[in-house]
Amino acid sequence: MTTTIKTALASDEARTFGALTLAFSTDPMARWSLPDPAKYLATFPSLARAFGSGAFEKGTAYIANGFLGAALWLPPGAESDGESLMRLLNENAGDDIKEYMPVIFEQMEKFHPTEPHWYLPMIGVDPAHQGLGVGSALMTEALKAVDRDGLIAYLESSNPKNISLYERHGFEVIGEIQSGGSPVLRPMLRRAR
Repeated sequence: MTTTIKTALASDEARTFGALTLAFSTDPMARWSLPDPAKYLATFPSLARAFGSGAFEKGTAYIANGFLGAALWLPPGAESDGESLMRLLNENAGDDIKEYMPVIFEQMEKFHPTEPHWYLPMIGVDPAHQGLGVGSALMTEALKAVDRDGLIAYLESSNPKNISLYERHGFEVIGEIQSGGSPVLRPMLRRAR
């Protein structure tokens, strides 16, 4: 199968967030935050929107053919909607983990670069199509813009299975983020090329 990557349009948003909801259904951090299946399915599209909808506005949301996967990249100056993220988690996460979420976000902020950079808040592939090169194709396409700009790129990996993919594309683990019994998030940086 040949994977074709294209820039997602505003009309692609619903299907893109659907693909990401499927992709993150087995993600350790996503499911720790939202362990109830019905609540996860109802809430995750809004979380994904808060994390990365700016990518649609900037023309830096990428989708694989058939919506097999998606990547939401935020170019320099664009940011996630942190206020909406915290509100959604406070409204939907279990009481037993709510106290840990602010600490996780504080640690994420500490590792987040302050210099101009590209940020990847979300990349995911439908579980039925994982391991077929879709994630790599999404990374390759988006990194063309990063390298054209000669800037660093940054992400937080919420799934240890994905570390090798990111490393193959030049990212390096620069720390660990964890609070209470949360899974470990690994901030990763890719130097400018």
